[in-house]
Amino acid sequence: MHKPAPLIPTCLLALASLLLPLSASQAGEEPLQVRIGYLGYRPDPGPLLSNIIPEPADAGLQGAQLAIVDSNSTGRFLKQQFQLDSVSVDSPAALLQAARAQHDQGLRLFVVNAPAASLRELSAALPDSLLFNAGSPDDRLRSSQCLGNVLHSLPGRAMLADALVQFMALRKWQRALLIVGQTENDRAYADALRRAMQRFGLKIVAEKAWTFDNDQRRSAQADMPLFTQTAEYDVVLVADERGDFGEYLPYQTWYPRPVAGTQGLTPTGWHKSVETFGAAQLQKRFEAQAGRWMNDRDFAAWMAVRSVASAVSKLRQAEPRALQALLLSDQLPLDGFKGRKLSYRPWNGELRQPIPLVQPRALVSTSPQDGFLHPFNEMDSLGYDRPEVTCRYP
Repeated sequence: MHKPAPLIPTCLLALASLLLPLSASQAGEEPLQVRIGYLGYRPDPGPLLSNIIPEPADAGLQGAQLAIVDSNSTGRFLKQQFQLDSVSVDSPAALLQAARAQHDQGLRLFVVNAPAASLRELSAALPDSLLFNAGSPDDRLRSSQCLGNVLHSLPGRAMLADALVQFMALRKWQRALLIVGQTENDRAYADALRRAMQRFGLKIVAEKAWTFDNDQRRSAQADMPLFTQTAEYDVVLVADERGDFGEYLPYQTWYPRPVAGTQGLTPTGWHKSVETFGAAQLQKRFEAQAGRWMNDRDFAAWMAVRSVASAVSKLRQAEPRALQALLLSDQLPLDGFKGRKLSYRPWNGELRQPIPLVQPRALVSTSPQDGFLHPFNEMDSLGYDRPEVTCRYP
């Protein structure tokens, strides 16, 4: 006996008639093309007095490339396609020329791994673009010389120093000997340490400038104990961003004390030893791609591209000012595998993020430390808070 066909409610037929054209239109819709420029320039550090492990030549670029892969893996479901146009050059003039060439090709979103001076030039030359600073920790860009079209995915020196000194305060390392290298960057790092020590109520009992011009591989055992002989301290703080002498301070100080700063116990935006909250998977994917560890420049560039992708996914457009406005709001928490949702500070464009404190092969702690509170966001206890910023942003 023939069974009658089941009756389909009229309301379901009406709903299907609405959804079918929508699905057909989505299927035929062209993907939104999002092109991001990567601009890389790292100055030659000059001759060093000691052997150090140099930063990889592709630091930053590999992070941006991985972020493009990550963004396209989800973007294809949202009809969004991301492309990275990368340029690495050997002079500020070549960097500016490359940026203008990319701009002429229609690019308006850039990840910049370059010193502060180059970032200022690019910001002025590309006023209709959005730039992500993934290469300069210069605090002036975040406090007194804000660039209105720049977001900072790399932590500034003030954030790093605050993260370290919070840990020192927690461990009651209240007295420090500060040793400062000879470069402008060393002096800037030392300024950040002085600010943090004052901010959290700790004391610098003595300060010394490193003026030696000899090779510490042969003379550290003789030089360092005498050089670090001074009023008693709980910790030696070192500002040596190039690595001229800082690697030879641990275990050679007059008092048997820990070394921290640019060497020893180091605050950084990212490190191989960060593994919780899904970070281990990010590390594995990066190592499979690059054949090396992910560093802070790589993570900053990865975070910059992922910030763009997250904003584009929400807005369904890639207009620079709209993306910046969304990223500076509290409407788009970002995932950086650091255990907290990240966001950009509306008063200076710096990314709020926890800061790992590491020794060469292990994670020691993560700041902000427990007990360091803030009226609105504990991560704002690191770096320049709103009342401390004197420039207008954006």
